[in-house]
Amino acid sequence: MFELSARAQDFIQRSQAFIEQEIEPIEAEFWQQVRELNVGGDWTTWQWPAQLEVLKTKAKTAGLWNMFLPDSELGAGLTVQEYAHIAEISGRSLIAPTVFNCNAPDSGNMEVLWRYGSEQQKQQWLQPLLDGKIRSVFCMTEPAVASSDATNMQATAIVEGNEIILNGRKWWSSGLGDPNAKIAIFMAHTPDASKDRHHQHSMVLVALDSPGVTIERMLPVFGDYDAPHGHGEVNFENVRVPLENFIGGAGQGFEIAQGRLGPGRIHHCMRCIGAAEKALELMIDRGMQRRAFGTEILKLGGNLERVAEARVAIDQARLLTLYAANKMDRLGNMAALTEISAIKVVAPSVLQKVVDMAIQIFGGAGVSHDSMLTGFFAQARSLRLADGPDEVHKAMIAKLELKKRGYSSRTK
Repeated sequence: MFELSARAQDFIQRSQAFIEQEIEPIEAEFWQQVRELNVGGDWTTWQWPAQLEVLKTKAKTAGLWNMFLPDSELGAGLTVQEYAHIAEISGRSLIAPTVFNCNAPDSGNMEVLWRYGSEQQKQQWLQPLLDGKIRSVFCMTEPAVASSDATNMQATAIVEGNEIILNGRKWWSSGLGDPNAKIAIFMAHTPDASKDRHHQHSMVLVALDSPGVTIERMLPVFGDYDAPHGHGEVNFENVRVPLENFIGGAGQGFEIAQGRLGPGRIHHCMRCIGAAEKALELMIDRGMQRRAFGTEILKLGGNLERVAEARVAIDQARLLTLYAANKMDRLGNMAALTEISAIKVVAPSVLQKVVDMAIQIFGGAGVSHDSMLTGFFAQARSLRLADGPDEVHKAMIAKLELKKRGYSSRTK
């Protein structure tokens, strides 16, 4: 079921070699430079180390670029399942997805523009994103409502003549602090009494330097601002953009979101699995290289059982995610709804569990920047909320299971 073409195997092998030879030897030093360059929450001064562009140029020259995109001219032309293996490999590093131009939210935004964008939108925004010249943001979550139900959205995109007027406040807009962030996809309510509630939302392209767009702050995750990427709060006040900035058309936001989030969840989950593999390796090496009470600490306190539990959990999560990817390739996103929700629950939870085990073995070093574990932990815990919290995905799984038996999951 999970057979790979020779072409996919070549991409996987070359991606792994690039990470081992070009990224891993410099990653610790790279993130130290990031911390030195970006002190505090003043996002207006944030910058990336020069080494990033060097790595991106090498990756682009090697053909390891936009591999997430299933277009043989603009991307690598790999299936969702084939790219999933590359996502896992890149998940072992906190910088590899960016180096390969396969990082969120850009990958999802690029796929939206590739699938649903007009020719003008592709020329103006998709091509610079594909070239890695600019970064993008996805503005959906709002501070004033329970965003786990996206129909609660209060932001509006109202048509007035040949313009769209945008109003609303968004937060946790990832990548908003990046010095190269130029464009946002703004999801908002476009009221239409003639349509049902899932056809009254739209996605609109808005340049971040448009009048009325105010970036107010970056939000720390466990005290870390994730500079120079950042997760920001941004206000849109009477922002006017041309009518042609609708992606796909008014009222198509939810339809487009489903197309965007399906492959994206595979990418996120496989990166979680790669990070979990790295955390397990770090845990074993640390536990076997340090001694206490006359033996290696990995052999104390039930730690060997935890190694076994981690191995079982990682392999289960990988198989489930590859199954979901395979089903998406064969039958489409809608046929794989149960599996997509299942992996979104499982993979971040597995990563969180494995990283927690590793932190315990590392001791104080595990909660510092001396290891990658704090970054992996923040990734895992955040992903249990991002793209829909665990509870929403479990509700979806239960709904589909009841439907198989002819029952409704609706509450009175």
